[in-house]
Amino acid sequence: MKALNQLKTFQRILGDYPAETPLSKFLPGFYRQNKQMGSTDRKVASRLIYNYFRLGKALFNIPTEDRLTVAEFLCNSHTNSFLQHFKPEWALCVGFDITEKLKLVKTTYPEFKLADVFPWSGDISKDIDKDAFLKSFFIQPDLFIRVRKGFDQHVKALLTKAEIVFKDEGDGCLALPNGTRLENIFAQQHWFEVQDLSSQQTARYFKPQRWEAWWDACAASGGKSLLLHEEQPDLKLVVSDIRESVLSNLDERFQNSGLIKYQKKLFDLTQNVDPELANYSFDGIILDAPCSGSGTWGRTPEMISQFQPQKIEFFQRLQQSIAANVVKYLKPGKSLIYITCSAFKAENEDAVDFMVKELGMKVEEQKVLKGYENKADTMFVARLISPL
Repeated sequence: MKALNQLKTFQRILGDYPAETPLSKFLPGFYRQNKQMGSTDRKVASRLIYNYFRLGKALFNIPTEDRLTVAEFLCNSHTNSFLQHFKPEWALCVGFDITEKLKLVKTTYPEFKLADVFPWSGDISKDIDKDAFLKSFFIQPDLFIRVRKGFDQHVKALLTKAEIVFKDEGDGCLALPNGTRLENIFAQQHWFEVQDLSSQQTARYFKPQRWEAWWDACAASGGKSLLLHEEQPDLKLVVSDIRESVLSNLDERFQNSGLIKYQKKLFDLTQNVDPELANYSFDGIILDAPCSGSGTWGRTPEMISQFQPQKIEFFQRLQQSIAANVVKYLKPGKSLIYITCSAFKAENEDAVDFMVKELGMKVEEQKVLKGYENKADTMFVARLISPL
């Protein structure tokens, strides 16, 4: 009976869910409208809907409840009432490794193909292990925090007291179970920032020097600027974005982090920004470019079924337009840090090739940050140098 009720709730959520809306925004509203659902009911319902979308576009033509059963089997390592009811023979095998589980699914559904989970794997960056990348969609990523210098022992002590299992990834990064309620553990939220492991690793490519002028060109809520500030607080910093709302969020985060000296600008980097930046030149520019976000779809698997491949070309053109506009403000011989949270070659290596061939930049280093190996986001980072 419990499993049947869980299936009915899942079907209601799926029926009400509007495409193009993140699940993280839709589900809280759904639960507010269904106050009869307890915390356990909400937790199970969230698990089911997220796991369902983790199948991507695989087995798209079989009944919804069958797809959900496959997803529950592939995405869980411990049995549950849903699997025990709908597929008891699989419930006994739920602890098998993912390769063995995929074989069992293939036996029942010969039409199943791992490549259908993310059907654009032929377009991803060459350094990405396709098989490992595809299998990573069945694993919920961890929650990562970056602990500010001086607060490491405080944070670890409170996590230990709260009986939260964590892994120290080094450089102030801690990996926690996804869903950890940090607000229930820490009264002092300024001790750390929530930031993905791969995003934190981009800081290794910044290499700022004291008193330099830096520009975080697509700053969003300021995560990369905070990394930059942590590495070198004595900088002249300019931040910009096209969205006023995210810049307001940035102000609050900067204040909590003690970053008080910066200039903020609101403009569209696909347009001429000379009126705003005519007298500026920078020693470093961070271009965390707008992109498909495909490297983060382990956190937002609903995006797989919503994605249209023509968007790759859209983002590629957008990235080229922005890059051409920002590099002109680099001092000769200085660095542009190009970052995406995309897995697609067109947005990564091809974007770097464009900057080399069309803008005269020189590649110092570039790398795919393989988050799929660490229950994190997959990202791309390149450090390019402007012509002398």
